[in-house]
Amino acid sequence: MKEKIVEDLAKKQIVGQHHALGTSITLQIFGRTIDYDHLMEKSFDLIDRYEDVLTVNREVSEVMNINHAAGIHKVQVSRGVYSLVKLAVEESRKNYGFNALIGPVVKLWHIGFKGAHVPTDEQIQEKMKLIDPENVELNDHDQTVYLTKKGMELDLGGIAKGWIADRIKDLWEAYGAGGIINLGGNILLVGDSPKRENGQWTIGVQDPKETRGDNITTVMVPECSAVTSGTYERYLVVDGKKYHHLIDPRTGYPVQTDLAGVTTFTKYSVDAELECKRLFFAGHPLEDWHKRPGCLGAVFVYNDEHVEYDNF
Repeated sequence: MKEKIVEDLAKKQIVGQHHALGTSITLQIFGRTIDYDHLMEKSFDLIDRYEDVLTVNREVSEVMNINHAAGIHKVQVSRGVYSLVKLAVEESRKNYGFNALIGPVVKLWHIGFKGAHVPTDEQIQEKMKLIDPENVELNDHDQTVYLTKKGMELDLGGIAKGWIADRIKDLWEAYGAGGIINLGGNILLVGDSPKRENGQWTIGVQDPKETRGDNITTVMVPECSAVTSGTYERYLVVDGKKYHHLIDPRTGYPVQTDLAGVTTFTKYSVDAELECKRLFFAGHPLEDWHKRPGCLGAVFVYNDEHVEYDNF
């Protein structure tokens, strides 16, 4: 269901709310020479279109076609899906924590959902045989994807929201619009902030021990994307031990870390998704990380609630 609310007619701002990608989406568009209603509808349609082809929560989608054919045959997909799959597989092969094939292990734990439990090491090791990204064959010429073992699963959920946010930004810029894209906490700021002469935005970083929306700190940033990975929203407690939902593909167990969460600020939203995983799985700031292309800064919040800043 879609709902649009005009916030300020004088300033030509409109807020749209939508549910897709398994989350609540809020889009705020501002500018002075655009058809807001039309652009909002096109934005929602774009989100829905990408969800249709990328989802693994329905039996039919381009990604599910790949999964259903695992160990059987290769599958040709559309250009956009192929480019995202290729990015996901290439990043997974770098072995820094992100792995788009980790679904079988995550489902084994099922943390955050009914039936969550601590599996045996034998069960984990069996599923670990299915998450090697080297067992994905990509053909750039035919745009085909082949998972070479039965039981393998490709899940782009770890970067899909960021990639979709970037596509919405492309659309807005074509219309000369700016604003805020919020895909369930994945934030992408488009253009300058209308509230400050220097165009900077104020972004809050979640306090891991408080309810959503309560910030432990804030930072000033230019146009960019902000994404957070944290242990505090989905977890399982068994015999007094806490298991969070961020599974390390190198071990099959929740990553061992003193971090409660890390927020990354990058030029592109898909990069914020990936860099968030890189820093979270590292567990601490990385030397010269902010010098990587498009990486503006990061904020680390630790379990003892002390905060560390990179490039702020």
